[in-house]
Amino acid sequence: MAGREDRDAVTHGPRSPSAARAEELLDQLRPGGRDVRKVVAWLADALHGTACLLDGASAPLAGEPGLLAEGLIADLLTGRLASAALQDRGRHVHAVCVGRPHAPPAGVLAVARATPFDRPAAELLSRTAAVIELLLRADESAAAGRRLEQAASALRLAVLQLLMVEDTVSARRVAAGLWPGLLDTDTATVYVVEVHPDERERLTAECLAATGRQALVVRCPAVDGHVIVVAPAETVGRTLRSLVGTRPHTYLGGSTRHTLARTATAYGQAVSALALARVRPDGTAVYAERTHPERLMDPGALRAWSGRLLRPLDALPHHTRAELVATTRLGLEFTAVSTAQILGVSRNTVRARMERVERFLSADFSQLTVRAAVHLALNTEAVHGPAPAAAPAPPDGEVRLGDLLADLALRTWAHELLGRLAADTRDVRGTLRAWIAAGGNAERAAHRLGVHAQTVREHVRGVEPVLERRLLTGGSDLYEVVLAHLATGDLEPPALEA
Repeated sequence: MAGREDRDAVTHGPRSPSAARAEELLDQLRPGGRDVRKVVAWLADALHGTACLLDGASAPLAGEPGLLAEGLIADLLTGRLASAALQDRGRHVHAVCVGRPHAPPAGVLAVARATPFDRPAAELLSRTAAVIELLLRADESAAAGRRLEQAASALRLAVLQLLMVEDTVSARRVAAGLWPGLLDTDTATVYVVEVHPDERERLTAECLAATGRQALVVRCPAVDGHVIVVAPAETVGRTLRSLVGTRPHTYLGGSTRHTLARTATAYGQAVSALALARVRPDGTAVYAERTHPERLMDPGALRAWSGRLLRPLDALPHHTRAELVATTRLGLEFTAVSTAQILGVSRNTVRARMERVERFLSADFSQLTVRAAVHLALNTEAVHGPAPAAAPAPPDGEVRLGDLLADLALRTWAHELLGRLAADTRDVRGTLRAWIAAGGNAERAAHRLGVHAQTVREHVRGVEPVLERRLLTGGSDLYEVVLAHLATGDLEPPALEA
């Protein structure tokens, strides 16, 4: 069977060496090639010499540097010379600018060899310079595209962080430049998509393409495999569900609809729903609107109590108060490290802000009962706004937390919730109570109970599906269980009120 060369010779006649070289040069532009180092190496081999490529700052990009003197390089890069040919130490050196005429050179390409440059060799050098220019310009465009995407990604994260601290005015202002109209609505749903960290970049790109300008898509700064989607548009949820349904080991958790100022709350709900999504056949779940303890409390009394508890913060300037409150709300939901990553500050800053709130409220956040009470007050303020400074006292005097917890409906709910644990032959309710009293520390609870710390952890982990709430990770679910213990009298109310 005839070889390729024989077939070419029969069909087209014999090819010249220069034509063969030109075809090989064009091959360097195919998707599998496109590497200037390979092109420079190919040129050196084709011309039986050594080659080097310098960029516009005379830094070596490929090949063997040192073929040209610095003065000659400067003349080529400044445009005083378009090309140069010389003999040096028995070698013939030919150099050309890489770049279009009348434009700043992208670099210099030089070849040194033992024999003089004939016309075909000089033409091959010039053509190779043109190919290298295309590759360099393509790399430059790709780099510019990456920088643009990085800038857009940083802006999306900045908008999310502003929403997390309830600064909706600034969030809208930042978003308006790139995504006009995105945050023009007052409410949104937050979704969290979970995928293997190695797949997150691709998933983020797919989410951006699928949602267009209808959602804010952000790589979660706290969890490597999470993508956060703030969706003002109702249709985004269906889009994300269809996207997740086509990908294995990908899960979607969604919040209920909230005002933009409550993005942090919605984010917590989406993360909570994600835990359920992992065990659902379709890999998706929306936060269930169950009975929350604060909804069983008298609204006026709850707001009056929350306002009085948080009143020491009112002496602060508005922006300082807002910053401390937003950080503390997130810090009570998540770890200091996660909160810092979400807000784009250091964890020391998060701790310092929360410690400052502790001092103002005379609170000790190491106690779960205190955290639950402050969390309740902060969320009440987030829903209803700060209580008026001159709010009238109730007829029966100041409302205390114990009064809020004494409501019959709330106590009935609490007894029903904790009563689910009676079916377990182990005293998991006693373990849970001791664990909460120990500030969620398994070792201290185990010491009080006279058991192993692992036993405490197993009991607490075991009651999570029974109570339908996450406990070991903290946050709203845990605080609801703490309030249930306070309402039933299993725990004493925290000493927060004078």
